[in-house]
Amino acid sequence: MPKITPWLWFDTEAEQAANFYISIFKNSRIVSVSHYGEAGPGLAGTVMTVAFELDGQPLVALNGGPEFVFSEAISFQIDCETQDEVDYFWTSLTDGGTPSQCGWLRDKFGLSWQVAPRGLEALLTDPDPKRAQRAMAAMLNMGKLDIGALRRAADGA
Repeated sequence: MPKITPWLWFDTEAEQAANFYISIFKNSRIVSVSHYGEAGPGLAGTVMTVAFELDGQPLVALNGGPEFVFSEAISFQIDCETQDEVDYFWTSLTDGGTPSQCGWLRDKFGLSWQVAPRGLEALLTDPDPKRAQRAMAAMLNMGKLDIGALRRAADGA
């Protein structure tokens, strides 16, 4: 099967961003760094791309200039087993970034992330529609998601 590799367009921060991301995710690394040559379009010798892996997921960061910026139309979801993981990723990725609601945030480079506990989808799609709606109402009032509070809300507590 073909592998899909997301490319992330930065103005000039590709290497800084890749290093930031690999410092947060375990089992991550820089794979390669390429530089612009005399043919451009970037300044010769400056970083063009940084290929990296986040816990085995390949990505490429491109210094493409200021023409394009990130929006919430694209985000990366992090499935977290525990509240400690939710807390870790939320704190790490909002450092210099902007928290939002429902587990969403924008990091300091403008990239959107969803920090979500495993089992959230099951709560939101519970066969009991009242249980699902209580979980949804609770989530809509949260920034960082609280697994215990979501479960208590679903249970009507």
